Amino acid sequence: MAEQDARDPDHLTTTTEQGRFCVAHCTCGWRGPARRARSQARTDATRHESGC
Repeated sequence: MAEQDARDPDHLTTTTEQGRFCVAHCTCGWRGPARRARSQARTDATRHESGC
């Protein structure tokens, strides 16, 4: 399942599940580390958006 966070139309982040892990992705090509907690993957995406 993918979740979208549409704060900035230029940088859309999503989280996707890969087995037991959740990974954040951005339309700019950034990819966060694999996390066991969805909340941590979402935090990674939020931090990326604020610096992107």
